[in-house]
Amino acid sequence: MPMFMDVHAGFHGVTQEQFDAAHQLDVAIQAEEGVSYQRAWLDPVAGKVFCLVSGPSREAVERIHARAGHPADELYELTVEAA
Repeated sequence: MPMFMDVHAGFHGVTQEQFDAAHQLDVAIQAEEGVSYQRAWLDPVAGKVFCLVSGPSREAVERIHARAGHPADELYELTVEAA
């Protein structure tokens, strides 16, 4: 299954609780698109969130974020991995 890294901007000053709540919106509906969130990170100083997710397609990952109310600003398919 392809792996993706997405980046969200605009998360300046977000608390851990707010971050957890936003991420749970994705997790709650991930199965509907056949995606699986592996990890998510927050950098509140930079205002960025990074999510590592596997899924059948880029579009499936995009739909989950859009439905959860926080579309990704950037989305990368990870095709090369260091050994």
